[in-house]
Amino acid sequence: MGVIVDCALAGSDQLGECPLWDERDQSLWWVDIRAPALRHWKPGAPAAASLLLPQAVGSIALRLRGGLVAAAKAGLHALDTSTGALTPWVDPEAHLADNRFNDGRCDRQGRFIAGTMAESSREPTGSLYRFDPDGGYSTLLTDISVPNSLAFSPDGCTLYFADTHRNRIWAFDYDPASGGIARQRLFANTEGHAGRPDGSCVDAQGYLWNCEYGGWRVVRYAPDGRIDGAIPLPVANPTCCCFGGADLGTLYITSARQRLTPGQLVDQALAGSLFAVRPGVTGLPESRFAG
Repeated sequence: MGVIVDCALAGSDQLGECPLWDERDQSLWWVDIRAPALRHWKPGAPAAASLLLPQAVGSIALRLRGGLVAAAKAGLHALDTSTGALTPWVDPEAHLADNRFNDGRCDRQGRFIAGTMAESSREPTGSLYRFDPDGGYSTLLTDISVPNSLAFSPDGCTLYFADTHRNRIWAFDYDPASGGIARQRLFANTEGHAGRPDGSCVDAQGYLWNCEYGGWRVVRYAPDGRIDGAIPLPVANPTCCCFGGADLGTLYITSARQRLTPGQLVDQALAGSLFAVRPGVTGLPESRFAG
């Protein structure tokens, strides 16, 4: 796409994920699932602040009242951003010891959508849940291997979702009033690509930006599912992306270094770092959890 990829912050995240731009204080949050740790960085700072977490956190969301909500190994929690403490909210899979939460995203009404996966296998034991601000939750999908790419169209009426292991990104009609989904259809088939679909975000024009894990790139999809362009990266495993900066015109991209061999790490010295691109389009403010 003819853009410059900058290393915004050199790092060593084993599995950096779920970057979120907080427009209130102009800063970026993300997690390293494997550390496990919470990262917080203001552009221009020489390093990110880090908090070790008591359990793996697959995704986070901003909260209307301040702070974060975390989808973790043992369910949904409130996350204290000053201490890293997790306060349990609800755990719909307490009976599934091997499962943990992975990707998540808030809808425009302040609900949090997050999916689970088996930690030690790729058996489809995961599910996709909608968490409501009043503490209730509903199961939206089952039979999931690796949930990813959760994102909403600008009008909030389309939900995007990928099962990474199946090389598919789907689109669903999303009912903003009820939080229900309908009319599942194939959005993108990534079989034949070098990588698999990982985390995504949507820009203000309604195009989906998807990180291809193992694919050395971020792909921009038009609303009809065709590939509009791609940004090559200096690392094989980009994991997730979001728009940030004062004008929401910077695409921030997290990455991973897990499972890379010593030789691969020599070739990918920036694996696990945070990258930044100015692609010429802007994003949307991140929706916040109302609970």
